[in-house]
Formats: sequence, structure tokens, C-alpha cells
Amino acid sequence: MFKTASDPRDGTHPARGKAAEPYGRRRYVLLCLALAMLERADAQTTLGRLAEEVLAAAAEPELDFVFTLDSRAERADLVAVVRMLLDWGVLRRVAGDEEAYLSATGDVLYDVRRPVLAALLTGTRGPSTITADSFEERLAELIAEPVADTDDLRNQALRRGLTRRLLEDPVIYYADLDEAERAYLASQRHAVVRRIEEATGLVAEVRAEGIAMVDPDDELTDVRMPEQRTDGHVTLLVAEHLATRGEVPLEELRAFVQEAARAHASFWRRGVTEPGAEDGLLSTALAKLTALRLVRLEEGSAVGLPAIARYALDEPVIKGQ
Repeated sequence: MFKTASDPRDGTHPARGKAAEPYGRRRYVLLCLALAMLERADAQTTLGRLAEEVLAAAAEPELDFVFTLDSRAERADLVAVVRMLLDWGVLRRVAGDEEAYLSATGDVLYDVRRPVLAALLTGTRGPSTITADSFEERLAELIAEPVADTDDLRNQALRRGLTRRLLEDPVIYYADLDEAERAYLASQRHAVVRRIEEATGLVAEVRAEGIAMVDPDDELTDVRMPEQRTDGHVTLLVAEHLATRGEVPLEELRAFVQEAARAHASFWRRGVTEPGAEDGLLSTALAKLTALRLVRLEEGSAVGLPAIARYALDEPVIKGQ
């Protein structure tokens, strides 16, 4: 089983830079171009040379992509991509520092680690064999796995797909599985879950609506809840609000966050009571809750999913009254 997204259309867990800012289109394109250029590179390369090669590749008209390196922001995007490749082990820094490149005072020398680079593309087909035109069709062809033609192979495919989802997704809801997946998981749940627990240390939480693999050591989690600081508190309050109400219009949630900001202004960061601040606070909270499969966004509303019930609070009971 190779690592790939369980749902290629899921955009709730983007790559993130050092400051936790999510990657946008430019950084994703730069990442792909940098990997392509490194495939052709020598055993060692410099950041300046890689930048020149990426710049030349970005000029191809069919990419519909503008990248110039004229601004510090564009250079910072390239540096963020390079630092991710360093974290992944694709590159090993030999000399220099990326900050020197950003300030145009120096360059950086890297070793290119080809075994790691070769393992990054985890599709079942080579990109050159794909003939589809649209992005969605090309992506589907890239990650499509062979159709199993025997019962044993079909069961292997089901087990592999369910294991991938249990590892990658915060929660699997039975309602989101097809009939074959539900039937296989019902009969093989214990064996599938036990293998994952033994291999990773994750702990299964099984409920009537689905399964979550809990990370007790907080080593595999990219979106945490609860968290400290303003955004963490807002997210917790929004989760509690949704836990007992099901579907809530976004306008109602904005008003709720606005009221919460006034109530907690002395504890939250500055500016939370400024006009329009509630939009950013709510957007951050809903992004976290959606990524954790606690909320589903629909047109004009947010819908609490079953796992959000854990954040519901009962009315306090005062003893003696």
C-alpha cells in the first residue's frame, strides 16, 4: 500500500509552510515544477540554479502560470517549497542558508537525494501515459488502481482502501461508504483496526455512526482540537454551538462569533471586536471543523456531523437546589 489521498477532491488538509499558512495554487505549481527540475538535475544543485530552471519551465504557455521571482513574495514561495523538500528528505543542505537567497546576498548548495525523489510520485501510472484533457480526468487516471477480477483481489482492494481512509481521515462515517465497503468493514472491522493499532499506536474509537483512529501521542495530527489562543477558543465555541443545533445558518454563526468576541475581548487577541473580524474568526473555525469531519458546509449553512456531539455540554447542575 502506497500513501495517497483517500479522496483526491478533499482540499481540507493542504500542505502548509513553516508559519502554518496553507499552500495556494502558486506554491503547488512551484512544488511540481521543482520536483520535475530536480529529476533532471545533477547530484548537487543550488537554489539559484533551481530557481532559474523553475522560471524557465513556468514560462511554458500551456501552464497558464505567471512566475517571475521579481518580488520577495515570489522568492519566499520558492523558498517555502524548497524547505518542504528539505523536510521530506528530497534535498540535503550542504552549505548556505535560504534567508541569504531571499535577501539576495547568497546562495544555497544542496545534495539531491534521488531515492526519496523517485518515491514521491505514488500514482499507479506514469504521467506521460495519461491522455485525458481535463484536470479532474487526468487526476483520476493518475491514481486509478487496477480493477480486481477475483473475490480475493476485491477483498484486498477493499481492505487497502479502508485502511487508507482510517489512517488518513479523522473520522470514517458508515454513511459515506458504499455497500461493499460497509459489508467488508462490518465483517472484518476487528482485524483491520487491530492491524492499524499494532502498526501505528493509534487507538480505535468505534461508534454507531463510524470509526475514528485516535492519536494519543499527538504525532500524526495536522489539525488539532482543542487548541489554545483565540482561534482555538473560537473553534471550540462554534463546535459546542453546532453540537446541539444540527444545521445552523452562517449568518447566525457570524452573530454568535461576534457576540463571543465581545464577551471574551479581554482574553482574545486585539481587533476581534472590529467590524468584519467575525468573518475571519468563523472562517478559521469552520475550516478546522470541516477538516476534522465534524462539520459539513452547505450553501448558506453549516451542518454538524455525528462526531461533533462530543463537544455538546449539558446545562450545569447546582447541588442542593
